[in-house]
Amino acid sequence: MLARNRFLLLVMVGGAALAIISLSLQFLNLIPTTPLLEERLLQAADGGIGGAVGKSRKRVFPAPHTLKPNPIAEAYSYCNTPNHTEQAWEGHSPADYKLLSVQVMIRHGDRYPLYYIPKPNGAQGHWESPLGSVPRLPNHSACEMGELTQTGVVQHLRNGQLLHKAYRRHSFPPADWTPRQVWLETTGKSRTLQSGLAFLYGLLPDFDWTKLTVRHQWSTLFCGSACDCPARNRHLEEEQRRQYRLRVSDTQLERTYADMARTLGLLTRQLRAANPIDSLLCHLCHGISFPCVPMGDGTYGCLTMAQFAVIRRQQLDDEVDRRRVGLYHKYAILAMYPYLNRTATKMERVAKDNEAGRARRAGGEEVFSLSSAHDVTVAPLLSALGLEEARFPRFAARLVFELWKSPPATQGQQKKKAGKGDKSKVKDGEVFIRVLYNGEDVTYHTSFCRSHVTNTNQPLCPLKNFLSFVRRDMFSVVNATSYQEACYKRPG
Repeated sequence: MLARNRFLLLVMVGGAALAIISLSLQFLNLIPTTPLLEERLLQAADGGIGGAVGKSRKRVFPAPHTLKPNPIAEAYSYCNTPNHTEQAWEGHSPADYKLLSVQVMIRHGDRYPLYYIPKPNGAQGHWESPLGSVPRLPNHSACEMGELTQTGVVQHLRNGQLLHKAYRRHSFPPADWTPRQVWLETTGKSRTLQSGLAFLYGLLPDFDWTKLTVRHQWSTLFCGSACDCPARNRHLEEEQRRQYRLRVSDTQLERTYADMARTLGLLTRQLRAANPIDSLLCHLCHGISFPCVPMGDGTYGCLTMAQFAVIRRQQLDDEVDRRRVGLYHKYAILAMYPYLNRTATKMERVAKDNEAGRARRAGGEEVFSLSSAHDVTVAPLLSALGLEEARFPRFAARLVFELWKSPPATQGQQKKKAGKGDKSKVKDGEVFIRVLYNGEDVTYHTSFCRSHVTNTNQPLCPLKNFLSFVRRDMFSVVNATSYQEACYKRPG
């Protein structure tokens, strides 16, 4: 009961805070300026990977054997500083197709670090180590670790605005939406709740947060009542062992940790345990100098961009090895089945209600749902869908599932197709799915639609492909035919 009351209080406080922030945005510039170095690196990265974004769906992901990405450019891309134009391909469809529903999974926006880099041992006098992290002065007015930043709010206001523009011509969501039609689900962290509210504030004209249906997901996997899966845990443990072996075998990484620890006057194990990349990314994203300490001779020792690049390079190497080995993909299939199954069920229900004429009548079925989550949610979801080449989820990443319905064929079109014996034509009212990641159409990179042959008569991916994938085909990776079998099958 206490947890529920705390969550409801978060909703109320978050809504009020968002209203205040939205007013301040009219007078304050909350978006950090992009450093010149970032501009050059992003231009170089865009020229190599994203130069033709939007022109061809085949260029959404980098080719597997292209040159290794620049670790620093990748880091700036991860920051997702909201000060450059972004193309959004949501809401695009063949003429006269009807948008029935949209389901969105987002990662929260820019946040404060989850870890801090310890102060040098000497700076703490003779205090025992557990007390080193305790503030020596009251600081309740300061933002706490892991909280959403103002940049994070702007990122999701912008996401919502992009989708508002994309769906406006479809009159979607309906102007008179009800609490049953538009809802938000979020973990109990303030950064996910506030990200979701910011997104919806940008999406919905005359936003009224008191109309929202807001649901609490206790698990970061959004698995609801289907979280118990022993095999998923085994695959995760195997993946973590693979990750550890790769990391400790990287001699350059170990030397870099030792050098950083020496500079800061720490033990190497202290620095490694503090996960310094999390704090350093925050410094990088906000244009703050890396930590420095006085050396005793009037000079300062500082952590360097070169050291940061080594850690980022190892993370990118780990992503490549993860795809090669495949353990993470098995984990992801079982981790994200509950969410994907709910997504498939909602789509199927909306399609049936629409066919029966119940779609938007009397408050109808859910037509827009937003799941506000974490990197540990979005990353396995991408893998489960077969989007293995997708970049690791940046701050405010978004993954969108759209459900479309084809228009009824005219009498003349039906006669023409019948005369030609065309068996591949779209049936009246057939339903289709589109999947978009950060505004790019990735439908034909997914496992369920990669082999689907498109033509002028069937330009989108049939929903039935997605339903078959979620309810049967996805389990072939773990040599099973159902979630229950895959979870409880004894390891061979």
